[in-house]
Amino acid sequence: MGKILAIVGRPNVGKSTLFNRLTESRDAIVEPTSGVTRDRHYGKCNWNGIEFSLIDTGGYVEGSDDVFETEIRKQVEIAIEEADALLFVVDVKEGLNPMDEEVANFIRRSQKTLFIAANKADNYNLIHDAQEFYAFGLGDIFPVSAINGSGTGELLDAISEEFKESQPEPDINLPKFTVVGRPNVGKSSFINVLTGKDRNIVTPVAGTTRDSIFTPYKLFGFDFVLVDTAGLRKKAKVRANIEFYSVLRSVRAIENSDVCFLMIDATQAFESQDINIFHLIDKNKKGLVIMVNKWDLVEKKKNTHIEFENQIRERISPFRDVPIIFTSVINKQRIFKALEISMKVYENRKRKISTSKFNEVMLPVIQANHPPSGSRNRQVKIKYAMQLPTAYPAFAFYCNHPGEIKDAYRRFLENKIREKFDFTGAPLSIFFRKK
Repeated sequence: MGKILAIVGRPNVGKSTLFNRLTESRDAIVEPTSGVTRDRHYGKCNWNGIEFSLIDTGGYVEGSDDVFETEIRKQVEIAIEEADALLFVVDVKEGLNPMDEEVANFIRRSQKTLFIAANKADNYNLIHDAQEFYAFGLGDIFPVSAINGSGTGELLDAISEEFKESQPEPDINLPKFTVVGRPNVGKSSFINVLTGKDRNIVTPVAGTTRDSIFTPYKLFGFDFVLVDTAGLRKKAKVRANIEFYSVLRSVRAIENSDVCFLMIDATQAFESQDINIFHLIDKNKKGLVIMVNKWDLVEKKKNTHIEFENQIRERISPFRDVPIIFTSVINKQRIFKALEISMKVYENRKRKISTSKFNEVMLPVIQANHPPSGSRNRQVKIKYAMQLPTAYPAFAFYCNHPGEIKDAYRRFLENKIREKFDFTGAPLSIFFRKK
């Protein structure tokens, strides 16, 4: 299961700058998802072969003099509870600050692994000054500079070493499905329909120490594992910050699944938060089924569902090849149809195409539509292609000038792959490599 590292700290210590540094500074680090909550708050890191997620809890202070009491406190509480480890960022140039003490007090009460980044340590004297933060009594201090990157390698070494030693999760070979979406769209009702008291549910398998992540489900010919998601627990203390909380829970649920049901409310538009969760699923390369719930509450005209579907596909473009199901969980309409389609998406995501078959189909397509010429009129020639041995569909095209191929041609190839082979609901990756 993917681990989560939450960045915590008072405002203006450089949390977001450090977040950007850790998620963009090296080739080994995967690009962050933009716009997950307000701006950039979620990133994937892969350091020394250890992958983990990074959550930035900053950026929520809006016009309050007592900023800590209003928003930061809630986010620090949520982050401490949900994350596997914490990165506490402080400002060397300002030194110890009463608000740092407030954050430290929250952290001190938790049992989470902690890393302290003393940011803005841009020279030797400031690196020396970072020692004063040992006064917290919270462990080792890592002097870093988010601006120029100094010290971040040592910090990431320590983080990856800690996550490497973590206990592995149970290996469950069954398909893993999760239900994600904004609050109150019907996630809990859907899960209750599937796991009602009259269902033959196997005893839950232990996931994390905080709650059971995996619930095996075997009934009506279906055999899969349900992954817990945000709607399963209600916490009074996070109501004021439910958007941040639901994203944090969704990150964990999405990372542990093979296929995600993105549930949206038919009585509302496809909103920005729906888009944010869609991007989480897409960036994590998980299978996707969109469930438009509460369809029974919508006043229907001749082409209402077609118009709604087109609006969704427009918003999620260019990944439009996604099944969209209109359901009413409360009336149990098309619930099992959604499960059937999710199993098909699971199979699509696992689909492997032999190199010979793939070239037999795709090389004539490329011959008929060559990539446009590159800079200095260089002719780009694709020699052959193959599917890569990844957990999701990924393809490599070998050519003479891979850097000259533009995104438009990449999208053209993806559309052709989807047209020739069935990858509906499965995100694709295409790579161009030097022959």
